[in-house]
Amino acid sequence: MQDLFTPRDNSPWGKFKTQMRQQLVAQKLSSPLGLALLLLATLPLSYLLATLELNVSVVMFIGLIGVPLVIFCLFNITFAIGLMLFVSLALPFALKYTDAPIGTLLDLLILLSTVGILLRQIKERDWAFAKSPLSYMILIWLYFNVMQVLNPEAQSKLAWVYTVRSVAIQQVVFFIGAFAFQRNRTGIMAILKLIIGICFVSALYGLKQNFFGFNTQETIWMMADEERYQLYHQWNMVRVPSFCYDPTTFGILMVCFAVFCGAMVVGATKTPHKIMLSIMGLIALWATAYTGTRTAYGLIPVGAVFFAGLILSRRVLVIGGILAVLGVGFVMKSTNSGVIYRIQSAFKPAQDDSMNLRLSNQKKIQPYIQSHPIGGGLGSCGVWGKRFNPESELANFPHDSSFVRMGVELGWIGLILYTLFHYVVLRTGLYYFIRCRDPFIKSLYAGITTWLFMLAVACYFQEAILQLPMNVIYNVFLAMLVTLKNFDPAFEKEHLVRIRKSNIVGEALKAQMD
Repeated sequence: MQDLFTPRDNSPWGKFKTQMRQQLVAQKLSSPLGLALLLLATLPLSYLLATLELNVSVVMFIGLIGVPLVIFCLFNITFAIGLMLFVSLALPFALKYTDAPIGTLLDLLILLSTVGILLRQIKERDWAFAKSPLSYMILIWLYFNVMQVLNPEAQSKLAWVYTVRSVAIQQVVFFIGAFAFQRNRTGIMAILKLIIGICFVSALYGLKQNFFGFNTQETIWMMADEERYQLYHQWNMVRVPSFCYDPTTFGILMVCFAVFCGAMVVGATKTPHKIMLSIMGLIALWATAYTGTRTAYGLIPVGAVFFAGLILSRRVLVIGGILAVLGVGFVMKSTNSGVIYRIQSAFKPAQDDSMNLRLSNQKKIQPYIQSHPIGGGLGSCGVWGKRFNPESELANFPHDSSFVRMGVELGWIGLILYTLFHYVVLRTGLYYFIRCRDPFIKSLYAGITTWLFMLAVACYFQEAILQLPMNVIYNVFLAMLVTLKNFDPAFEKEHLVRIRKSNIVGEALKAQMD
């Protein structure tokens, strides 16, 4: 507000200064002139980067982009979660182009977010976001995995270091999300839209790979390893992975996304959103057909039956029954198409040699699991086992399943904890779905819980959760399970009372410190 005792300068220069002050100071450069000046300021910087050596320019560019992002992640946890989701999708794709250790980017984001939360807790002293049955179960799981470094049966400490990141440490994302979402419904919806967008773009890129082919670098990467090439080329078709590291992860991601879209279409969403979600779900199913992932095909009826039993809607049951009859006819129909035959084979397990081989391997490994209560150590089988202890029998054991892997590496105690973990996850989703009253929040609980149930089933056949981007999406959904109810009328009052109590405690602690 202008000082009443200061005369207004109506000269051209005075008017110009007033206009500049309004454009640059009052609006904080958020104006056409401000943006133009910012773009103009980039010209000398661009010229400087162009004249320097490539390595120096790259380092300077990363620094100019990275430093503001680091600062922003420290103080905006929701933004950091969004960046984690983007990085989790980009990393598997980028690793096809470079051997650089860029996988640590996700670890850095998790670390920055954790530091940001701890800095806030110095003032707030509110740990309510970490006080739930699911939180306690995750803490137990984290502790058990971290203590595996002391496992006397483990053959390599380095294998533990590389494996504990994906198996346990990345579950810190759950606590980061629980903190960011506890009072932030807008943040939840923004992240949910981002997940939907990521999955839809992945579906479109998968279709691009099928109809227009892989780019040169993707083809080189695929053919660089004989085992990888055989994984991609099956049944006279090339399986598409989209941005994911392998077709299996992409296929499971797509069917979970498609069923989630169906759940939201049935739920309390607006008509334009129903139309968009229907289109996205159908495109995701279309892309799934070209992944050649039989586990994904089998998850479609599993997820549909679970969702139908969850909501017990007559309309959904009738439509589901009609689709089930059509599906049986589709499976029984003879075909010469490799894609359709691959889909049909998922529903004929008795004729599936790979399934019979998996069951045989599980029987062979059962005595080992029974005689080793804490297993052979994290990283004793799979990729890291072959890398750090290639002569071990466990390193060459084809575990295929997350449950089998947990039994081998963490023993029967770890397998029990892993099963209990999935139980607590599903119980949490069902508990709040039943008790919440807001129709839209109930729809979200139904869709997310169905997604998590499908992943739990998929873990019996594949390592469905440990791969990116599924790992990050999974833990973000777990955070939503424990925070969405805060915005429902059935729990909102209780949540507000808890916030008020935590504020009183925080003020009392601050007064004591002062």
